[in-house]
Amino acid sequence: MSSSNTTIGGSTATVSQQLLDTMNGTSSSSSSSSSGTSASDLQSTFLQLLVAQLQNQDPTNPMDSSQMTSQLAQINTVSGIQQLNTSLTSLSTQLSAGQNAQAALLIGSTVLAPGSSAAVSSGSAPQLGVTLPSAVSDVKLTITNSAGQVVNTLDLGAQSAGTVPVTWNGKDSAGNTVADGTYTIAASATTNGQSATATPLVASQVQGVVQQPDGNPSLSLANGKTVPLSSVGAIL
Repeated sequence: MSSSNTTIGGSTATVSQQLLDTMNGTSSSSSSSSSGTSASDLQSTFLQLLVAQLQNQDPTNPMDSSQMTSQLAQINTVSGIQQLNTSLTSLSTQLSAGQNAQAALLIGSTVLAPGSSAAVSSGSAPQLGVTLPSAVSDVKLTITNSAGQVVNTLDLGAQSAGTVPVTWNGKDSAGNTVADGTYTIAASATTNGQSATATPLVASQVQGVVQQPDGNPSLSLANGKTVPLSSVGAIL
Protein backbone atom coordinates (compact mmCIF):
# COMPACT_ATOMS: atom_id res chain seq x y z
CA MET A 1 0.00 0.00 0.00
CA SER A 2 1.48 3.36 -0.98
CA SER A 3 1.57 6.17 1.55
CA SER A 4 1.72 9.94 1.06
CA ASN A 5 3.07 12.69 3.27
CA THR A 6 1.54 16.07 4.09
CA THR A 7 3.56 19.28 4.45
CA ILE A 8 2.97 21.24 7.69
CA GLY A 9 2.95 25.01 7.83
CA GLY A 10 4.38 25.44 4.37
CA SER A 11 7.74 24.09 5.51
CA THR A 12 9.58 21.09 4.20
CA ALA A 13 8.61 19.03 7.26
CA THR A 14 6.13 16.30 6.51
CA VAL A 15 3.75 14.12 8.52
CA SER A 16 2.63 10.65 7.53
CA GLN A 17 -0.84 10.64 5.93
CA GLN A 18 -1.66 7.54 8.00
CA LEU A 19 -0.90 9.56 11.15
CA LEU A 20 -3.24 12.36 10.09
CA ASP A 21 -5.94 9.88 9.07
CA THR A 22 -5.73 8.19 12.46
CA MET A 23 -6.10 11.49 14.34
CA ASN A 24 -8.96 12.64 12.08
CA GLY A 25 -10.75 9.28 12.07
CA THR A 26 -10.68 9.12 8.26
CA SER A 27 -8.49 6.08 7.75
CA SER A 28 -9.68 3.40 5.36
CA SER A 29 -10.99 0.04 6.57
CA SER A 30 -7.70 -1.64 5.72
CA SER A 31 -5.55 0.89 7.52
CA SER A 32 -7.94 1.22 10.47
CA SER A 33 -7.84 -2.50 11.07
CA SER A 34 -4.06 -2.31 11.46
CA SER A 35 -4.08 0.90 13.51
CA GLY A 36 -4.22 0.54 17.28
CA THR A 37 -7.23 1.89 19.12
CA SER A 38 -6.05 1.46 22.70
CA ALA A 39 -5.19 4.41 24.90
CA SER A 40 -1.47 3.67 24.56
CA ASP A 41 -1.74 3.67 20.73
CA LEU A 42 -3.65 6.94 20.73
CA GLN A 43 -1.12 8.43 23.12
CA SER A 44 1.76 7.45 20.83
CA THR A 45 -0.03 8.89 17.79
CA PHE A 46 -0.84 12.10 19.65
CA LEU A 47 2.77 12.56 20.72
CA GLN A 48 4.00 12.08 17.13
CA LEU A 49 1.63 14.74 15.87
CA LEU A 50 2.45 17.03 18.80
CA VAL A 51 6.19 16.85 18.09
CA ALA A 52 5.54 17.61 14.41
CA GLN A 53 3.40 20.61 15.37
CA LEU A 54 6.00 21.94 17.81
CA GLN A 55 8.76 21.63 15.22
CA ASN A 56 6.74 23.56 12.65
CA GLN A 57 4.74 26.08 14.69
CA ASP A 58 4.54 29.72 13.68
CA PRO A 59 6.93 31.65 15.97
CA THR A 60 4.57 34.64 15.88
CA ASN A 61 1.59 32.49 16.91
CA PRO A 62 2.85 29.62 19.12
CA MET A 63 0.62 26.76 20.28
CA ASP A 64 -1.30 27.03 23.54
CA SER A 65 0.63 24.85 25.99
CA SER A 66 -2.35 24.53 28.34
CA GLN A 67 -4.44 22.87 25.61
CA MET A 68 -1.66 20.42 24.80
CA THR A 69 -1.27 19.54 28.47
CA SER A 70 -5.02 19.05 28.84
CA GLN A 71 -5.22 16.74 25.82
CA LEU A 72 -2.27 14.66 27.02
CA ALA A 73 -3.79 14.42 30.50
CA GLN A 74 -7.07 13.15 29.06
CA ILE A 75 -5.28 10.40 27.13
CA ASN A 76 -3.34 9.42 30.27
CA THR A 77 -6.63 9.25 32.18
CA VAL A 78 -8.13 6.85 29.62
CA SER A 79 -4.99 4.70 29.77
CA GLY A 80 -5.17 4.62 33.57
CA ILE A 81 -8.84 3.59 33.52
CA GLN A 82 -8.08 0.73 31.11
CA GLN A 83 -5.30 -0.52 33.38
CA LEU A 84 -7.56 -0.21 36.44
CA ASN A 85 -10.32 -2.22 34.75
CA THR A 86 -7.84 -4.94 33.87
CA SER A 87 -6.54 -5.07 37.45
CA LEU A 88 -10.05 -5.19 38.94
CA THR A 89 -11.08 -8.00 36.58
CA SER A 90 -8.02 -10.00 37.60
CA LEU A 91 -8.67 -9.33 41.29
CA SER A 92 -12.32 -10.39 40.95
CA THR A 93 -11.25 -13.68 39.35
CA GLN A 94 -8.78 -14.34 42.15
CA LEU A 95 -11.36 -13.56 44.84
CA SER A 96 -13.90 -15.92 43.24
CA ALA A 97 -11.32 -18.71 43.12
CA GLY A 98 -10.46 -18.06 46.77
CA GLN A 99 -14.12 -18.21 47.82
CA ASN A 100 -14.63 -21.49 46.00
CA ALA A 101 -11.57 -22.97 47.73
CA GLN A 102 -12.84 -21.82 51.15
CA ALA A 103 -16.31 -23.22 50.45
CA ALA A 104 -14.83 -26.60 49.47
CA LEU A 105 -13.19 -26.82 52.91
CA LEU A 106 -16.67 -26.76 54.49
CA ILE A 107 -17.75 -30.06 52.89
CA GLY A 108 -18.60 -32.42 55.74
CA SER A 109 -18.97 -29.58 58.26
CA THR A 110 -22.21 -28.56 59.97
CA VAL A 111 -23.30 -24.97 59.47
CA LEU A 112 -26.12 -22.73 60.62
CA ALA A 113 -27.89 -21.53 57.48
CA PRO A 114 -31.24 -19.87 56.73
CA GLY A 115 -34.05 -22.41 56.92
CA SER A 116 -37.61 -22.81 58.11
CA SER A 117 -37.79 -26.54 58.86
CA ALA A 118 -36.05 -28.82 61.33
CA ALA A 119 -36.21 -32.60 61.43
CA VAL A 120 -36.49 -34.32 64.83
CA SER A 121 -35.21 -37.90 64.95
CA SER A 122 -35.27 -40.12 68.05
CA GLY A 123 -36.12 -37.07 70.10
CA SER A 124 -33.01 -35.23 68.92
CA ALA A 125 -33.41 -31.82 67.30
CA PRO A 126 -30.82 -29.91 65.24
CA GLN A 127 -29.13 -26.77 66.44
CA LEU A 128 -31.17 -23.66 65.67
CA GLY A 129 -30.35 -19.98 65.50
CA VAL A 130 -31.45 -16.56 64.33
CA THR A 131 -29.77 -13.78 62.38
CA LEU A 132 -30.49 -10.17 63.32
CA PRO A 133 -29.41 -7.23 61.11
CA SER A 134 -29.74 -4.90 64.11
CA ALA A 135 -30.17 -5.06 67.85
CA VAL A 136 -33.69 -5.93 69.08
CA SER A 137 -35.61 -5.64 72.34
CA ASP A 138 -36.96 -9.18 72.07
CA VAL A 139 -36.72 -12.13 69.69
CA LYS A 140 -38.61 -15.43 69.67
CA LEU A 141 -38.41 -18.72 67.80
CA THR A 142 -41.75 -20.45 67.28
CA ILE A 143 -41.78 -24.21 66.61
CA THR A 144 -44.84 -25.65 64.87
CA ASN A 145 -45.67 -29.28 64.04
CA SER A 146 -46.99 -30.61 60.73
CA ALA A 147 -50.58 -30.08 61.94
CA GLY A 148 -49.94 -26.35 62.37
CA GLN A 149 -49.92 -26.52 66.18
CA VAL A 150 -47.32 -24.51 68.11
CA VAL A 151 -45.40 -27.00 70.26
CA ASN A 152 -42.89 -24.59 71.78
CA THR A 153 -41.81 -20.95 71.77
CA LEU A 154 -38.24 -20.05 72.64
CA ASP A 155 -38.01 -16.50 74.00
CA LEU A 156 -34.46 -15.20 73.65
CA GLY A 157 -35.08 -11.73 75.06
CA ALA A 158 -33.00 -8.75 73.97
CA GLN A 159 -30.19 -9.54 71.53
CA SER A 160 -27.48 -7.66 69.70
CA ALA A 161 -27.11 -7.66 65.92
CA GLY A 162 -25.56 -10.78 64.43
CA THR A 163 -26.03 -14.53 64.69
CA VAL A 164 -27.56 -15.98 67.85
CA PRO A 165 -27.20 -19.79 68.24
CA VAL A 166 -30.20 -21.46 69.92
CA THR A 167 -30.38 -24.96 71.40
CA TRP A 168 -33.76 -26.69 71.28
CA ASN A 169 -33.94 -29.86 73.39
CA GLY A 170 -36.62 -31.43 71.20
CA LYS A 171 -39.35 -30.93 73.79
CA ASP A 172 -42.64 -29.06 73.79
CA SER A 173 -43.62 -26.25 76.15
CA ALA A 174 -44.79 -28.82 78.75
CA GLY A 175 -41.41 -30.57 78.76
CA ASN A 176 -42.49 -33.61 76.77
CA THR A 177 -40.34 -34.97 73.97
CA VAL A 178 -41.99 -34.21 70.65
CA ALA A 179 -42.72 -36.92 68.10
CA ASP A 180 -40.23 -37.51 65.31
CA GLY A 181 -40.97 -35.52 62.20
CA THR A 182 -40.38 -32.19 60.50
CA TYR A 183 -41.16 -29.00 62.39
CA THR A 184 -41.51 -25.46 61.07
CA ILE A 185 -39.26 -22.81 62.59
CA ALA A 186 -40.29 -19.14 62.52
CA ALA A 187 -38.49 -16.12 63.98
CA SER A 188 -40.04 -12.86 65.15
CA ALA A 189 -38.45 -9.82 66.75
CA THR A 190 -39.46 -6.43 68.06
CA THR A 191 -37.61 -3.20 68.80
CA ASN A 192 -39.34 -0.82 71.18
CA GLY A 193 -42.69 -2.38 70.32
CA GLN A 194 -42.09 -2.24 66.56
CA SER A 195 -41.64 -5.34 64.38
CA ALA A 196 -38.02 -6.05 63.40
CA THR A 197 -36.34 -8.36 60.93
CA ALA A 198 -35.19 -11.79 62.11
CA THR A 199 -34.14 -14.79 60.00
CA PRO A 200 -34.32 -18.32 61.45
CA LEU A 201 -31.32 -20.60 61.07
CA VAL A 202 -31.19 -24.40 61.07
CA ALA A 203 -28.07 -26.57 61.34
CA SER A 204 -27.30 -28.91 58.45
CA GLN A 205 -24.27 -30.69 57.04
CA VAL A 206 -22.56 -29.36 53.91
CA GLN A 207 -22.55 -31.97 51.15
CA GLY A 208 -21.20 -29.99 48.22
CA VAL A 209 -20.37 -26.65 46.64
CA VAL A 210 -22.29 -25.19 43.71
CA GLN A 211 -20.97 -22.25 41.69
CA GLN A 212 -23.64 -19.72 40.78
CA PRO A 213 -23.81 -17.84 37.43
CA ASP A 214 -22.30 -14.75 39.07
CA GLY A 215 -19.26 -16.80 40.13
CA ASN A 216 -20.13 -16.87 43.83
CA PRO A 217 -20.26 -20.26 45.58
CA SER A 218 -23.33 -21.76 47.26
CA LEU A 219 -23.48 -24.69 49.66
CA SER A 220 -25.56 -27.80 49.02
CA LEU A 221 -26.90 -28.98 52.40
CA ALA A 222 -28.07 -32.35 53.68
CA ASN A 223 -31.56 -30.95 54.28
CA GLY A 224 -31.97 -30.44 50.52
CA LYS A 225 -31.42 -26.68 50.51
CA THR A 226 -28.79 -24.72 48.61
CA VAL A 227 -27.74 -21.48 50.29
CA PRO A 228 -25.17 -18.78 49.41
CA LEU A 229 -21.91 -19.04 51.30
CA SER A 230 -22.39 -15.45 52.48
CA SER A 231 -25.64 -16.40 54.27
CA VAL A 232 -24.01 -18.94 56.60
CA GLY A 233 -24.41 -17.68 60.15
CA ALA A 234 -22.02 -20.03 61.92
CA ILE A 235 -19.86 -23.11 61.46
CA LEU A 236 -20.51 -25.65 64.20
